[in-house]
Amino acid sequence: MKFITKLERKFGKYSIPNLTLILIIGFILGFLIAVIEPSAISVISLDPERILHGEVWRLVTWVLMPPNGVSIFIILTLMFYWFVGRTLENVWGEFRYNLYIISGIVFTDIGVILSYLVFLLTGHSEIASIYSYSGGGMFGVSSYFLCMSMVLAYAVLFPEQEFITFFIFIPVRIKAKLLGYLDVAVLIYYVATYSIAHYIPGVITVIMSVLNFILFYFLYKGVGTVSLKHKKRKRNYQKNVRETQILTRHKCAICGQTEEDNPNLEFRYCSRCKGSYEYCSNHLFTHEHKK
Repeated sequence: MKFITKLERKFGKYSIPNLTLILIIGFILGFLIAVIEPSAISVISLDPERILHGEVWRLVTWVLMPPNGVSIFIILTLMFYWFVGRTLENVWGEFRYNLYIISGIVFTDIGVILSYLVFLLTGHSEIASIYSYSGGGMFGVSSYFLCMSMVLAYAVLFPEQEFITFFIFIPVRIKAKLLGYLDVAVLIYYVATYSIAHYIPGVITVIMSVLNFILFYFLYKGVGTVSLKHKKRKRNYQKNVRETQILTRHKCAICGQTEEDNPNLEFRYCSRCKGSYEYCSNHLFTHEHKK
């Protein structure tokens, strides 16, 4: 965590704001492409063979693939991921959320390309077709596992948070930790199925796709759970501290400089001036006293 804090101090200014909104817009765009021009999917899919031939945009554009494919439940799905993503973004801050999502994308890229190279080394290069959106295999690589990693992180942070879902039009309350357990069960199912089938590249891809969550879990383990109310109180406290710092900022009555303008300046109040007049070290002994 200290290492991440150091990274945030150094690179935090490069964070992408509203990353969740960008992801949701990307999912909507991918959904429209799949409906209007399905053949265009092959141009943006995560195809390692084409990537190795120079089509590097695929390393990012595959994220446009809707997490649950094309279905009538796409609106509800996106609303759910919007809530989860925005909560993580608010709790962690832009930089840490960026780091989590981008690392998920990078790990998935590495996993798929590594799997493909395993196929090449074992003489099964024709298997590359499983990575197309309409191909067979475990999945046409989409943002499914990326979104799953978001839900898993949310379940760890807020295990008791409840969601209202509809099962055969009957409202049912489900805690976040239950959603997390279900996702873990899905992951175990994939890994077990591919292990039994000796489909090692599939195992590699699944594990790499959620490696960002695995790393987060072990970094976070032992810190303790937090609540939304606690995080809200912490943000309000930090906001009040910043406002107090602004209100108590030193300012020279002559030149108007503050410690933000020049951190090397020292400020003192003059005991001979009538009233509360503060001066920087350059004007403390040279100013005209206020009577």
